[in-house]
Amino acid sequence: MILSWRRRRAGRRANKNSVNDDIDGTEMEITIPTHFRCPISLDLMKDPVTLSTGITYDRDSIEKWIESGNQTCPVTNQVLSSFDEIPNHTIRRMIQDWCVENGSRGVERIPTPRIPVAPRQVLEVCERIGMATRRGDGVKCQELVGKIKAWGKDSERNKRCMAENGTGYSLCATFEAFSSSSSTEKHVSLLEQIVSVLPWMFPLGVEGQALLGSSSSLNCIVGLLRGKDLSARQNSVLVLKELLSLDQRFVNSLAEIEGGLEALVGIIKEPICPSATKAALTSIFYMISQSKTCEKTRLRLVEMGLVSLLLDNIVDGEKGVCERALGVFDEICNCKEGREKAYENALTMPLLVKKILRISQTSSEFLVSVLWKLCKNEKRNDEGSVLVEALQLGAFQKLLVLLQVGCDERIKEKVTELLKLFNLHRGRLDCSDSSMDFKYLKRPF
Repeated sequence: MILSWRRRRAGRRANKNSVNDDIDGTEMEITIPTHFRCPISLDLMKDPVTLSTGITYDRDSIEKWIESGNQTCPVTNQVLSSFDEIPNHTIRRMIQDWCVENGSRGVERIPTPRIPVAPRQVLEVCERIGMATRRGDGVKCQELVGKIKAWGKDSERNKRCMAENGTGYSLCATFEAFSSSSSTEKHVSLLEQIVSVLPWMFPLGVEGQALLGSSSSLNCIVGLLRGKDLSARQNSVLVLKELLSLDQRFVNSLAEIEGGLEALVGIIKEPICPSATKAALTSIFYMISQSKTCEKTRLRLVEMGLVSLLLDNIVDGEKGVCERALGVFDEICNCKEGREKAYENALTMPLLVKKILRISQTSSEFLVSVLWKLCKNEKRNDEGSVLVEALQLGAFQKLLVLLQVGCDERIKEKVTELLKLFNLHRGRLDCSDSSMDFKYLKRPF
C-alpha cells in the first residue's frame, strides 16, 4: 500500500541554505508496512486493538463494524466469542517508531490514544455516587461527577458507554436528592456539574425520568435557569428541552412552577448561544401546545412581550432558530391576544411575506399558517387591513409559487383559501411587482 505524504517546506525544519531542499511541493511516496494498516479501512492504524480471533484492527473501524450489527471477524469470518477489544501496545509502539523515523519526510507521529472507559468502570463509579449520595457527601459526589465529565470529553464512545450502563439514572438520583435537601444552596456547584453531563444521557429510563421530573428537580432546574452562570443556564435549558420531549406530564408540571416561563423567555431575550435559544423555543412550544393550561400560558407569554422577541429571532436567527420561532409564533396566533400583538407590530406582515420560501419548507408552512390565521381572523376589511398589506407586499405571487413547488395537503388548503381572499382585492389594487424575479427559489428548502 502506498500513501502520499506532501513534503513540507525545507525551511520550516532545517537551515534554508541546506542543499537539496529546493523541491517545494513535491510528493514523497512512502510505503506503509502491511501490518500497520487496518484490514477494514486500509489506513494507518491510530489505535490498534486485537479481537478474540487474534486479528488486529483500528479501534474506530472495528467498533463501527460491530455497531452495524456484525458479529463476525471481518478477516476470518469467524463468529466472535467476545466483543472485547484488547489494546495492541506492541503494534502501536512500532507504528509510532515508524512515524518518528519518517518524520523528516512529513509523517506526523500518531498520539498515544486514550483508553476508552469500560462498562465495569462506569458501574463502579455509579455505585460510588449512590453511596456518597446516601451519605449526603456532596464533595465526593462532585468529584465522581467530574470524573464522568472527563470521560465524556474524551470520546463519543465513552458517552455511549456511560449512557448504556445506568449513569443517567445515578445522576438523576443524585440531582433529585440534593435538590430536595434543606442545604440546596450549599450544593449548587454539584447540581450545575450534573446538568452539564445530563444532556449526554438521554433518553433516560423510566425511573430516571421520574426522578428528574419530580417537583424538587424541576424547581431546581428553573432556579439554575434564572441564575447568573451562563454555562449552567445553557445546560439547564438543554436538559429541560429533552425532559419535556419525553412525557406530557413533565410539561404540565413545569407550567405550574412559578418563574418557569419567565426563565425560558429570559433565555430568548438575552441569548447565550443558538443551541440554548433553540432549546428554550422548543420548551415553550411544548408548553403552549401540549400542557393543560396552554391557553393561559399563551396569554402570559403575550404579556411578557414574546411576539416581538419571536419576530426579532425570525429576522436575525439561523435556520433552526427561525423554524422554532415560527412554530411558537404559529401557536401564539391561536389566541386573540397573540394575533392582536401581531397586528400591532409593523414588522409582522413584511417579515412573514418576505420569508416565505427563503428559509426551509418547514418554515414556509409555518409562515403560511400564521398568515392564514392573521388574515382570516381579522375583522377589518378596509384599505389598511393585513390582508391588503400582504397583497401589496407580493404574498399572492409567492403563494402561487409555493403551490407549484409543492407543500403539505393541509398547508395547500390554507394557501388556496388565502388566494381566494386575496383575489377579492386584486382587481382594485396595484399589487404586482415587476421587479420580482423569484431569486429566493435558489435557496435550499
